[in-house]
Amino acid sequence: MLEKTNRVNMLFDFYGPLLKDRQRQFLEMYYREDLTLSEIAELMEVTRQAVYDQVKRTESVLEQYEEKLQLLSRFQERQSRIGRLLSLVDSDSTDWDQERIRTLVKELAELEWNEEA
Repeated sequence: MLEKTNRVNMLFDFYGPLLKDRQRQFLEMYYREDLTLSEIAELMEVTRQAVYDQVKRTESVLEQYEEKLQLLSRFQERQSRIGRLLSLVDSDSTDWDQERIRTLVKELAELEWNEEA
């Protein structure tokens, strides 16, 4: 469940501005404020089922945005490569793997150039 919560929160960070106000409200209350469906229903003066449906539909919308735009997956790929690059550079060894560093930098550059295209 924590993994799903983290994913939805990250998707929300990227695609939240594309959501309708009500969709944003429900997700913020459910995932960020950690309110229960019943608490949200009471605050919004709707049924618990309406809250559940809205949250599920909005999660689906976020996944659809990610499927098309892939902002989260590209971000995660960049973070992974930057992490590997930093671990090579930060290693105590003075014998850096120059070729591996060069390859990682080129891969990062390609990711950026492909996003701009």
